[in-house]
Amino acid sequence: ATYGDDAFAMLSGVSLTNEKSYLIGKFARLALHTANLDYNGRYCMVSAGVGNKKALGIDRAPNPWSDIPLADVVWVAGSNVAETFPITTSYIWRARDRGAKLIVQDPRVVPLARTADLFLPVRPGSDSALFGAVLHELIRNDWLDHDFIDAHTVDFDQAAAAAADMTPAWAADITGVPAARIEEAAELWGTAATGMMLHARGIEQQSKGVDNVLAAINLGLATGKFGKPGCGVSTITGQGNGQGGREHGHKCDQLPGNRDISNPEHREAVAKVWKVDESEIPGKGIPAQEIIEAIHEGTIKGLLSICFNPVVSAPDSNFTAEALDKLEFYSVIDFFLSESAQHADVVLAGSLHEEDEGTSTSGEGRIIKINAAVTPPGEARLDWEILLEIAERLGKGEHFQYQNTHEIFDEMCRASSGGTADYTGASWERIEAEHGLFWPIPEVGHPGTPRLHEGGKFSHPDGKARFHGIPYRPPAEVVDDEYPVWLTTGRVVSQYLSGTQTRRIASLVEQYPEPVCEIHPKLAEPLGIADGDQVTVSSRRGEITLPAAVVNTIRPDTVFIPYHWPGNKAANQLTIRAVDPLSKMPEFKVAAVRVARAAEQPA
Repeated sequence: ATYGDDAFAMLSGVSLTNEKSYLIGKFARLALHTANLDYNGRYCMVSAGVGNKKALGIDRAPNPWSDIPLADVVWVAGSNVAETFPITTSYIWRARDRGAKLIVQDPRVVPLARTADLFLPVRPGSDSALFGAVLHELIRNDWLDHDFIDAHTVDFDQAAAAAADMTPAWAADITGVPAARIEEAAELWGTAATGMMLHARGIEQQSKGVDNVLAAINLGLATGKFGKPGCGVSTITGQGNGQGGREHGHKCDQLPGNRDISNPEHREAVAKVWKVDESEIPGKGIPAQEIIEAIHEGTIKGLLSICFNPVVSAPDSNFTAEALDKLEFYSVIDFFLSESAQHADVVLAGSLHEEDEGTSTSGEGRIIKINAAVTPPGEARLDWEILLEIAERLGKGEHFQYQNTHEIFDEMCRASSGGTADYTGASWERIEAEHGLFWPIPEVGHPGTPRLHEGGKFSHPDGKARFHGIPYRPPAEVVDDEYPVWLTTGRVVSQYLSGTQTRRIASLVEQYPEPVCEIHPKLAEPLGIADGDQVTVSSRRGEITLPAAVVNTIRPDTVFIPYHWPGNKAANQLTIRAVDPLSKMPEFKVAAVRVARAAEQPA
């Protein structure tokens, strides 16, 4: 009443079912009547989503994972597949079994890289320079699919102009990857009849994540590796429902079906399904990181979050914790008392995936069914029931008359109709009977679409894909005399996301009880650091003291710290709040730090 509806915000997560994701979008707009709803995919897949839509016109992996074994070359860029999406590893092995070459691009020799044919030890934040140099070599050697470029794409000249001076020697200085390896990568990719590139957070969680994704897609378009078996450039999702969770309207700029909340036609289509006037749906809100900044500034006073632990997962974690304490009211729906929930005024015990029925959409775009295995314990309740009761108490219950999640799913399908993420022809019965359905499914009886862009038809109005000219720009923060070491962050196999679940499982904690700082011997030795020593890593935002793991599997100018832990063990004490100008993705993967042996060592 005092500050306006948008002074209250909502943050949600994508480790939720499609039904919950859809319900949250509707709940925030109609029950809370706030524009300021966003999701934790803003810290995960959003750069890929923006890049996919700009280049291809649709935000989905273009291929089923069954295409990976058909590729003659598999290029994994910025993804520790074996530890963070291990199911995908078996598809890559199958490709290798039939003779495929494997390229791995990462600052670390991740497990998959141990047997790669070509390893590209890229300096954090320099991926677009590497991709640009590869495009330069594809053009110089005429490893191009001219027929595909002419018939199915536009703006190749812009991409070529941007890459004209990006020689492998130039890129070697920026990336730290020897020019000969860049040339070899270009030849392997350019001369292979089929090829798939799989990329993830390593190239996406940067202040130029969208540029990196567009530069990767350029390599697929230039060689005609789209719309055919064993060909594509795909993002690997990072959460339990990372694909479906970014389709159904709980992003600040989105309505169901991956529609644009600022588009009058899109708004009208959803308003009809919701049985409201289009004017009752708020407009575009601000993204997750800006919500935290707005709390600090005092323009957002209240917050409801569900399945989101920003105190651990947001950059500059001390700044985030301060923001939560500034709120006049903060409520959390979660299944465990997360670190963020400890800042809340009211905590509502919600439900796990295993306690509810619904659907999820895999990284390849396949809608799959989840059946409840157990019921919530004690006084915990199903998430969707909690949201329905809050809506009722806010006087908006008329819009939320659901008896079960099946009814939510059916409405979600209707609301998606005509959007790019079109679920119209899906049903729980078909999903179970057919072991999943690939969207888009634009009508009842449609078989689904496992492989997008077949026949070279892309999802822009003219049916053509877009090349983009990607000039190189440095990260938001670069190393200097005061902070001379690159920091990158990521995951380990025995922990997951912010650790809310996995840090409660004894066997996983035993495997990896605390974060360590991976450091190369060439960096460790002059600093007097031995394996197991306590080291202090400092940035312009904070510092963390933790054990050193002296390893040969990381660049000598870079350290790596996993981010799953809270408090004084939180890697995100060090990361920077700079964001990509298009996706608003924070730069988790690049920061400047200094490293020193800690003054006090354990006995």
